[in-house]
Amino acid sequence: MPVGIEQVTLAIIIGTLAAIVYSLRVLVLLERRIARMDENIVKIARVIAREERDIEKEEKKIERMIKR
Repeated sequence: MPVGIEQVTLAIIIGTLAAIVYSLRVLVLLERRIARMDENIVKIARVIAREERDIEKEEKKIERMIKR
């Protein structure tokens, strides 16, 4: 049974739509992964800022002790 031009066209359209849906799925998964990475970077930055404040407090204490 020969395949008509309509069937080939329909198969191409369905294949293209399937590829688009799959690509969107991959993009959504990547976006979620990047969002999690961003959240982790923010958490790390907060920890570093807190540690730097603690270090500065200790430095000031030491400077005051030295000046006495």
